[in-house]
Amino acid sequence: EVQLQASGGGLVQAGGSLRLSCTASGFTFDHYAIAWFRQAPGKEREGVSCIRDGAANIYYGPSVKGRFTASSDKAKNTVYLQMTSLKPEDTAVYYCARSVKVLCSSRPRAVDYDYWGQGTLVTVSS
Repeated sequence: EVQLQASGGGLVQAGGSLRLSCTASGFTFDHYAIAWFRQAPGKEREGVSCIRDGAANIYYGPSVKGRFTASSDKAKNTVYLQMTSLKPEDTAVYYCARSVKVLCSSRPRAVDYDYWGQGTLVTVSS
C-alpha cells in the first residue's frame, strides 16, 4: 500500500526553523517527484517545493526560495524540507505528495500528484 507520512510541524517563533519529513512506504522515491504543498486557512493549496532524483532536480516557489531547502535520504525513503527564517505567513498545513510524471522544473500543481500525506501543521508566531 502506498503511503506518505508527513511530520515535523509545530509552533515556532518568527525567524525560527523547522524540519519537515515525508516518509514513503509502498514505493521508493527513485522514479517519483515529491512535492511539498501548503494550505493556510481560507487560502488555496500552494506548491512550495519539489524534489526529484536526489538533488538533481529541485524547485522552490518564490515565497520560500532562499529560506527552505529540500533534500532526500534514499536509505530512509524520506524527503525533508528544512525551513529557516520562518515568517507568520508560512503558517499552514504542509502536505507532501508524489508524482511519477513531474520533473520539478516549475511550481508544483496539485492535479499532477496522485498520493498525498496527511499534512502537518506549521504555526509561526510573530
